[in-house]
Amino acid sequence: MSVAVDYEQAGELKIGQVGIANLRIRTLDVPRLVEEMRSRVQRAPNMFGRAAVVIDFGGLSHTPDTATAQALLEGLRAAGVLPVALAYGTSEIEKLSQALGLPLLAKFRAGYERVDGAAAETAAPARRETPAPAPAAEPAKAAPRPPAGAAAVAQASSVGMIQSTPVRSGQQIYADNRDLTVLTTVGAGAEVIADGSVHIYGPLRGRALAGAQGNARARIFCREFHAELVAIAGHYKVLEDIPKDLRGKPVQVWLEDEQIKIAALD
Repeated sequence: MSVAVDYEQAGELKIGQVGIANLRIRTLDVPRLVEEMRSRVQRAPNMFGRAAVVIDFGGLSHTPDTATAQALLEGLRAAGVLPVALAYGTSEIEKLSQALGLPLLAKFRAGYERVDGAAAETAAPARRETPAPAPAAEPAKAAPRPPAGAAAVAQASSVGMIQSTPVRSGQQIYADNRDLTVLTTVGAGAEVIADGSVHIYGPLRGRALAGAQGNARARIFCREFHAELVAIAGHYKVLEDIPKDLRGKPVQVWLEDEQIKIAALD
């Protein structure tokens, strides 16, 4: 008597790009770190409330002991976020991750690796090409508004990824090692990410992240600015931090002295 065998998987496992915040620890002051995170959650609860966070101890001279690291995790959870992993680092970090019962993620390592004492540049010219920093008084002149129409499409197609349909809530688009050009809308709750610059020819109502692997020269351009969050090389601004007179306008976003700058394009 033959027995039917069910080969159907109970769960289908897929590996893909996931937007997770990276908390780079610069000073191991647990109360201060917790208070800073609590403030972020209170200012932008829709963005940071119960957000997944990777803890990166790579900026410290010594790996923290298990008790201190555990206190930090508990404090961050109490502040409203969910630590889910440690960023890859040394063998000591690996041992710490095992003691804490957290996985290691290597995604954030590239942005902090050093080559001859300097931050390593990722070999991704299309995605991370960065215009010269804009002058403080007239930042918009450093990068004029992108051309419209077919010429813009032809230009973008030769150097990066093109998204021709709207990016809807809950959807994430990632341009690996290149620029990203979105020809229509990025809806609220949607996320567009590029290792290079991000160009959006319609309204930006969701999140836009440029220089995702650490390129500080990447920029964001959009025709109608209502962003929930913009970020370049890990530095970010949320809607609550953006001047109201820039909302709804064409803008460019760039990084200068480790600060996010936003200026109208006209």
